[in-house]
This record gives sequence, C-alpha cells and structure tokens, in this order.
Amino acid sequence: MTTAGPLAGITVLDLSRVLAGPWCSQTLGDLGADVIKIEQPGQGDDTRKWGPPFLDDGSRDAAYYLCANRNKRSVAINMADPAGADLIRQFAAKADIVIENFRVGGLVKYGLDYDSLRAIKPDLIYLSITGFGQTGPLRNNGGYDFLVQGMSGLMSVTGLPDGEPGGGPMKVGIPISDLTTGLYATISVLAALNHRHATGEGQRIDLALLDTQVALLANQASNWLNGGMVPRRMGNQHPNTVPYQDFACADGSILVALGNDRQFRAFTALLGLPELADDERFAISAGRSVNREALLAQLRPAIAKWKSAELIAAMEAAKLPGGKVNEIPEVLDHPQIAVRGLVHEMTRSDGTPVKVLGFPAQLSASPATYRHAPPRSGEDTASVLTEQLGLQAEEIERLLAAGVIAETL
Repeated sequence: MTTAGPLAGITVLDLSRVLAGPWCSQTLGDLGADVIKIEQPGQGDDTRKWGPPFLDDGSRDAAYYLCANRNKRSVAINMADPAGADLIRQFAAKADIVIENFRVGGLVKYGLDYDSLRAIKPDLIYLSITGFGQTGPLRNNGGYDFLVQGMSGLMSVTGLPDGEPGGGPMKVGIPISDLTTGLYATISVLAALNHRHATGEGQRIDLALLDTQVALLANQASNWLNGGMVPRRMGNQHPNTVPYQDFACADGSILVALGNDRQFRAFTALLGLPELADDERFAISAGRSVNREALLAQLRPAIAKWKSAELIAAMEAAKLPGGKVNEIPEVLDHPQIAVRGLVHEMTRSDGTPVKVLGFPAQLSASPATYRHAPPRSGEDTASVLTEQLGLQAEEIERLLAAGVIAETL
C-alpha cells in the first residue's frame, strides 16, 4: 500500500477561491496531488474572513476557510503586476492542471487564460468554473450558490408547501451548488487526466454552477420530462415513495425511509396495522403515492403512540430504515463516524491544531492522505518559488520589496 496517494506527481495550480474551485483542489490534494494555491497579497482567499468563528491564533482565519483548503501550499502573488503574472505563467508551465473561477474572460488581460497558457503548456488541463458557463446569455453574470439554488429549480422543491406555516422556497443548509460543482470538477479533471494519459492531449473544462445544479435535479426533473409531473415543495416527504418522511412520536420525531413493498408490509406489521399492506390502495408503491394522505392519516396516530428510541430500535431489529435527526455535534461524536475515520486533527505550521472532515472514500491500495493543514496566506511563498522556479533569496527579497509577492499575513 502506498502512502503517497494515487495522484502523487500531479501538480495543480489553483487560482480559485471561495468554495467550488477550492473543494475540487482539496479533493485532488487529498488524493496526493501537489496543490499550489495562489492568493492575492494582503487579501487572501475571501473565505478567510467569513466568520465567526475564527481560529484563535495570529492568522484569525475563519472556520469556513479551513473546511476546503487542506493539502495545499499558499503562495501570495499579485497577478495584476506583470511580474506577478509572469511568475504564475512559470508555475503553469510546470503544472498538470490549472483551476480558476474568474468571470468569463477575466484572466485574458493577465495572460492567464486557457489559450495563453496552452501556448506554453500544450498538454495542460485547464478547469474554468463560473456561475453560468463560457457560453449562453448569462455567461457574463456572476454566480453564487444561493442564487443558483433558486435559479436551478432546487428551491422550488425544497421546503414546506405553500400555504403551510413556514411554507415557501428554502435553500439547502449547506452550499450544495458549490460543493457538487467542486465534485463534478474533480470527476472532470480525472477524466481529462486519463484522456491525456491515452492521447497526450490537454483540454479545457468549462463547468457552470447552474449546469451542475440542474443536472442534480435527477428524479425531480425526470418526473417532469417523462411524466409531465410538475415537482413541488413537499417538506420532508418524497414525491414518489410513501412513507418516506419524518413522523412525530410521543417524545420527538423519527425518520422513516421505506423504499419497497416488502419493507412497507414489515413496517405495518410492526405498528400493529398489518391490514394496510393488504389494502389495494396501499399494497404497492404506486398506490401509496397516489393515496398518500389516506395512508398517512392511519400511520401518524399509530406512530405517535411510540417513544422515538423504542420505535427506532424496533425498526433496526426488523432491518427497516429509520432513525433520528442528529445535531451536527451528535453526528461528529457518533461511534460510527469515529470508526470510519472522518474527523482528522492536523497541525498548522505555527503549531495551531485544526480539525477537518476527511475524504470519505476508503481506497484499499492508495488511500487519501493528510499532509498539510490549511495554510496561512502566503506562508509557502518563498519555499515554493525556490523549489518550483529556482528563485534565489536575493530575487525573492526584490519581489517582496516591490509588492509582487508577499509572505504570511
């Protein structure tokens, strides 16, 4: 088993900031790639200031920044300075992958766009992440997760129904459009690496937050495209499968997620309502979906008699999918999460401990590694310039004095 990671030897030049791009580059870093994160001197990644909470150290970096920037080295370069842009081009000439999330055409003036960098590194893989892509009438608009959650239709199917207390559109509690774009970006980069391995060709990847979120409409979009069903907000209910939602017990709520007729029959027997499984309205999944309210009217009072822990235990014994809604501290302290090794403690260069959520897949031969804690802005500037570009101390001092580069904020 190797400890270097399956992408060891791959160099990523990361010009992105905030979340979608950094989520991709962090994933590549977890898998062994050497990620060089370029940040603006005196500013750094925007998310360093997205708090509280902040780290109680000299950096005052926000917890938000820490979630997406491990396994990277930070180099602070002013790309608006021609000398800074030239340094970044030199990095690109040695890189395998460039990641950027500037507005369409935003890097042309610095000579850091795909065409400019492809001229000096023909096999370069160049990933551009924008809100709406490089083409189309919205291409020049800025893209933000909350905006895309609404524009994509996601918020039209998230939240309580109109007319109910608290009803109306609701965003997902995590920046889901950014995160899934980062994951699709990783998939696309790995596909491009394999293509380059087979052909020697680099390529540009054009990825949009809106495209990603629309692709993730999945069954909801298919319900419309193939069945003419307009998806609506249904709270915690499922549009096709019943019962698949939360229910009130005598002392709290539980989640019931039944996916087939066998599970439904076993659940109704557990509740003391075996006749429901023989009722022609409810016997098969399609019937339960059509006769949803009639079924729920019988399930709710039966479930309400149970204590939540007892019903969950009974469902587990019957091998039926059910559980509770955990608070985040609860789930992060759960023994299942501990056994799976999802929480890692890393140490920054100044000795500050940082906890991170790890890479979720467990690769038997080439697992993810945790080599560098999320760096302080510019802390690796001098060492990376020396290692990658061969700059000597005198040249680094000159660039520092000229404001072309910077070291730790």
